[in-house]
Amino acid sequence: MIYKRQLQLPENPTKSFFLWGPRQTGKTTLLKAAYPDALRIDLLKTDDLVRFTQRPALLRELVQVHPPDKLVVIDEIQKAPALLDEIHYLIQERGQVFVMCGSSARKLRRGQVNLLGGRALRHELLGLSSVELGENFSLERMLNTGPLPDHYDADDAAPLLRAYVQDYLREEILEEGLARNLPVFSDFLRTAAIGDTEVLNMTNVAREVGVAASTVRGHYAILEDTLMGAFLPCFTLRPKRRTVQAPKFFFRDVGVVNLLTRRKSIEPGSQPFGKAFENWLFHELSAHTRYSGLHYDICYWRLSSGIEVDFILGQAGLAVEAKGKQRVTETDLRGLVQFQKEYPDVPHRILVCLEPQRRRTDDGIDILPWQDFIRGLWQGDWNEEL
Repeated sequence: MIYKRQLQLPENPTKSFFLWGPRQTGKTTLLKAAYPDALRIDLLKTDDLVRFTQRPALLRELVQVHPPDKLVVIDEIQKAPALLDEIHYLIQERGQVFVMCGSSARKLRRGQVNLLGGRALRHELLGLSSVELGENFSLERMLNTGPLPDHYDADDAAPLLRAYVQDYLREEILEEGLARNLPVFSDFLRTAAIGDTEVLNMTNVAREVGVAASTVRGHYAILEDTLMGAFLPCFTLRPKRRTVQAPKFFFRDVGVVNLLTRRKSIEPGSQPFGKAFENWLFHELSAHTRYSGLHYDICYWRLSSGIEVDFILGQAGLAVEAKGKQRVTETDLRGLVQFQKEYPDVPHRILVCLEPQRRRTDDGIDILPWQDFIRGLWQGDWNEEL
């Protein structure tokens, strides 16, 4: 199924840009729909990749046949870093506009190649959000399959998820030479998935995998650079009490987490459901901050005592707690209560849950069904605070 994406690309681009996103998020589909008349170069095609790798100047010869206002789209640009010198030349000397997409800029940065020195903008496309799915959205389905279009639409996503992880290890890790020991990286990947949504302790992960902490740091950097996951920093604005400083780590795809941790089915009321629910809410917030153009920060807050709030948005404009449960208790509110003591001017404290009706506690905490929160988020109810 073709979904209307929330990422707004320029209709007639006048400045070149990169479109990055995890594998299979639909970057190519989006660009074909947005720019059907563009000159397209697909580096996933082996023969094209070989030709342009062996002779990057071929790009200049192909482009110069067309007028300067002919848009050029290059798919999987990270596979041929040498093309960026030609692209730089054509932008500077000819005013050519390029759209370049890929799943990782890591190879480009590690090779110290030309990243166009500010001559190209950056956009990111993530997996499907609830607003993009519309009436087709099912929370339980999302928490089981993850947000990638092909996986979400499949009757049985498990084989696709296995193939996805295997392709990632083979094409992103092995072929690109990102990790010397693939079995060790595979063990790390499973361990990292078990710690999804939790405060990161590099030493403990290194002990579990049996490698040095420096190796683990490098492996997490690979996951971040290949857009498989993201760090969630702690919120440290003017802390009065001692807070945890280490980041959390979230995988971009809860379906991948389910596969790696051998979760067979995510059902309401289970402990895995709560973690998957938090992962999904992070995904929705990540998509919204990008697609809305607000680009607000997303952090978490945690006291050394263990009391925490899952998400702090902007400069504490919203404090959001995720609880994948149908009945919220006072215990679930502790983090939001303590956060207000630390930051009394926070405009909104919200607990997102599975309760059927919205309500407000005596001290001003809004308890919202997840549907109400997501609707308000995408409708811009809290934009001024973000």
